[in-house]
Amino acid sequence: MRYGLTICAVLAIFSTQAAAEPRAEMPPAASALHESLITLDTHLDTPASLDRPDWEIADEHDVHRDHSQVDLPRMEKGGLDGGFWAIYTPQGPLDTEHYQKARDFAIMRGLSIREMVAADTAHFALATQTEDAAAIAADGKRIVYMSIENAYPLGENVSLITLFHDMGVRLVGFAHFANNQFADSSTDPKGEQWGGLSPLGKDLLAEMNRLGIVADASHSSDAVLDDMLELSTSPIILSHSGCKAIYDHPRNVDDNRLRALAAKGGVIQINSFGSYLRETEKNPERMKALGALFGSLGDGKMTRESYKAFLDRWNEIDRLYPAKDVPDFDDFMAHLLHALKIVGPDHVGIGLDWDGGGGVVGMEDVAALPKITDALLSAGYTRQDLEKIWSGNTLRVLRAAETHAELALVRLNGFD
Repeated sequence: MRYGLTICAVLAIFSTQAAAEPRAEMPPAASALHESLITLDTHLDTPASLDRPDWEIADEHDVHRDHSQVDLPRMEKGGLDGGFWAIYTPQGPLDTEHYQKARDFAIMRGLSIREMVAADTAHFALATQTEDAAAIAADGKRIVYMSIENAYPLGENVSLITLFHDMGVRLVGFAHFANNQFADSSTDPKGEQWGGLSPLGKDLLAEMNRLGIVADASHSSDAVLDDMLELSTSPIILSHSGCKAIYDHPRNVDDNRLRALAAKGGVIQINSFGSYLRETEKNPERMKALGALFGSLGDGKMTRESYKAFLDRWNEIDRLYPAKDVPDFDDFMAHLLHALKIVGPDHVGIGLDWDGGGGVVGMEDVAALPKITDALLSAGYTRQDLEKIWSGNTLRVLRAAETHAELALVRLNGFD
């Protein structure tokens, strides 16, 4: 648990908790169509929940009680077939000691994902190839691709990415809230360090291309995205990002870069992190209270009792200082529809940042996902469009990465 709740500290302070509202019934036709699709979300921070005391993926939880947003019952209610389950590590100092600690944590978090699958093979299956998704969905199981958010745990040893590839990782984001040894972040208050990818970052990108791992530019700076588009030999993904034309935030992407991404075969997966959707009213009392709560965690290790006390206090803060001016489903749809307008349904997907700060009023957890399908149908998008948006585009990019890696191996062995 050392890192398990650290991300929540950041997200609770800088984002808001959506207020509960009754779930609207979907039109039968939209519900039936949604259930017939293979639906993937490219950024699930749910692995952090796996290491919480007494938290089980098989149980149905309540976002307004324990702040979790994804579990098996809610995946079934929301028709989510699966996605990319993230190994997230917070940014730390750029030195050997902290690299090693982060490496060890990332390996253990990856094992937690694998253990989730192994403990319930009736409901979950690990996916490592493009074709696995359809086969797993046909078996009625949930699809578990693995990803890394923040390459920081690799230290300065690019070859370590092979270990994670062998574990099952097929998507890697280079940076998070701060610059690291590989790339500049879009949100580091110190500004740029490298002006894009560092020399080590370029080496990492080349190694990922060789292995067939998709590069993820979410959280990285615009210059990093530019470098990836220039240097990557296969298409890239923005696993959970938004549109700068809708809200001018550093985490969002401008229209020209969206077009450049599409021109190289890439995809933007639209997120639902409220602070990136539109400007919101600040809530100083709430921020102060949450800051004190998370500041009391120390190294983040929690017992069953201390975790219960932690949640009780968090819920008390929600009661005393309720979130104000919380973005809603329409704010999310504004980004999704704008991206579709700019680059079309061949280059847009879904990456809502569940359990990592995502969620808006009207779409508080994964059970509400059919609303997206209904809204897209109402906007005039077709079944074929929805197949691409919900999984087809992601799987196409993964297939392109696999194909490039296969061809590179053939050339290496002299059979070209």
